[in-house]
Amino acid sequence: MIHLFGYSITFYVFLATVFGIGLLVFIHELGHFLMAKKFKIRVEQFAFGFGPEIIGFTYGDTRYSICAIPLGGFVKMPGEDVSSATGSPDEFMSQPWHRRLIIAFFGPLMNYILAVVIFTVVFYFWGFSVPSEKPVIGDIMDGYPAKVAGLASGDIVRKINGTATNTWEQMADLIHKSALTKVRIDILRDGKEFAFSITPSKDPVSNAGIIGIAPMIETRKVTLGGSFVLGVKMVVFQTVYTIKYLGMKIIHWEKPEVAGPIGVVQLLAKAAKSGIENLLHFLAVISVALGLFNLFPIPLVDGGHIMLALIEAATRKPLNKTAVQASNFVGLTIIVFIFIFATYSDLARMGLKFLK
Repeated sequence: MIHLFGYSITFYVFLATVFGIGLLVFIHELGHFLMAKKFKIRVEQFAFGFGPEIIGFTYGDTRYSICAIPLGGFVKMPGEDVSSATGSPDEFMSQPWHRRLIIAFFGPLMNYILAVVIFTVVFYFWGFSVPSEKPVIGDIMDGYPAKVAGLASGDIVRKINGTATNTWEQMADLIHKSALTKVRIDILRDGKEFAFSITPSKDPVSNAGIIGIAPMIETRKVTLGGSFVLGVKMVVFQTVYTIKYLGMKIIHWEKPEVAGPIGVVQLLAKAAKSGIENLLHFLAVISVALGLFNLFPIPLVDGGHIMLALIEAATRKPLNKTAVQASNFVGLTIIVFIFIFATYSDLARMGLKFLK
């Protein structure tokens, strides 16, 4: 048993968590590596993991390594930093703007491809979970009227104020119209009928009546083609949702809820403990997040390289080394700030309120 960030986890869960993170970063770097090789850019080292090399071999100009810390990987190309570029034709910065853009883009693209593959596998082997259309109570939220009144998971709602409810939508509509007004709810439980008198709370956003219940979840089998379509839709949904969420937080100048390294490890460990399906699903979600973050136009990350390549394409002039170095410094500052903010958010959620 290993104690990590407040969790007691087995060695299997620890390995699944560590190698899960390593896989996502390795696949990302593999995208850069494949494009670099395609454009005949010299790759000095392609490694899985960080730290001291455990095992490796040299083939051509490239050293292939497996390193001691399996938390990712890296591709080392000469001339990646404008200050170290010599102008040699096999260096990264010596390439035309469109090649640099493709090399930078293929890292995030590989994360998106991996996410689609993982989601497809999950949907094909475990099915697709959807809310049931039947008026059967699934989850009940603590502190809400349904929980207080004594409703239970598995209860079948037969009537509301004498009106028969044949679907979840019909039942929910009757409750939504009864905010702060007492309603009679007739249910069927273990073959016996019961009646409850409940006053729905008012949702502060929609003003609809709510009692704190959710429908039962049904699992539907999906074909391989259907699983792929759902996988693509999930990737699009995760991307759009994240962009909208961050956009709203910026517009309203609110602090976003983000997970840093500690939070990601905690969530991965929790997913690994609950089964391979949840672990794979969460790895796909993180893969989308990793790909999306690297597309943001922040200097030093892939999106920054893409932005610089597009600027060079628009101006039709070589990049100014001083300007690139200045933008890299700004990018490093942004990345360090994000890392510190995310890590502090993780610690705050763990109850370590050391900053007052």
